[in-house]
Amino acid sequence: MSARIAVIFYSSTGNVRDLAAALATGAEDEGAEVRLRQVAELAPAEAIAQNPRWAAHREATADEPLASIEDLEWADGFAFGSPTRFGLPAAQLKQFLDQTGGLWARGALADKVGTAFTSASTGHGGLEATVLAINTVLYHWGALVLPLGYTGAPATALGNPYGASWVSRKGAAPDDTALGAARHQGQRLARFAAAVAAVRTA
Repeated sequence: MSARIAVIFYSSTGNVRDLAAALATGAEDEGAEVRLRQVAELAPAEAIAQNPRWAAHREATADEPLASIEDLEWADGFAFGSPTRFGLPAAQLKQFLDQTGGLWARGALADKVGTAFTSASTGHGGLEATVLAINTVLYHWGALVLPLGYTGAPATALGNPYGASWVSRKGAAPDDTALGAARHQGQRLARFAAAVAAVRTA
C-alpha cells in the first residue's frame, strides 16, 4: 500500500519551505499521496516588514494551503520543518503542535511515523537541538521517530543524521546536498510509513 504523508512546516524566508518541497517530492517518488502545508504566521506585520526576504516570502506564499489538525489524522506519516530559534522550533510550528491534544487523547497519532528537518543561519545554531525538540512531541504521541541517519549517499553527504538541514549563511538558499538529503528523507518516510500503516490496519 502507498502512504499518506503530511509535510507540515513553518518558513520565514523560504529555506525551510525549499527543504519541505524536496522532502515532499521524495515521498511522491515512492508513490505516496502528499499534503504540503505551511502553518499560520503569528508574527506581526511590522516585524515581517523589517526583513525584505521575510516580507517577500510571505507575499509569495500567501495563497498556499495552511496546515490543519485533520491533516495529521489523515496521514500515515508526517514530517515537520522549522527554522531553529535558539535551538528550538519556531513559535509558529509549536503553536500548531499545541493544538493536537485532542488527537493525542484519542490515540489518533500513535503508531504513525514522524520525522523532522530544519535550517539555521549559523553552523552551530541549534540544528540538532531543533530536530530533537520536534521529535519530543512525537514521543508523546506514541509515533515512531524516523531519523535521516547515514542511510545513503545523500544523507552521508549532508553529514547530519538527525534530519535534513541547511546552514543559510548570508541568506543562502539550500544547495543540492541539502535538497538531496531532504528528498532522501521523504523517500524513507514514505516507505516506512507505508509499511507501518499496513501493520496498523491489518
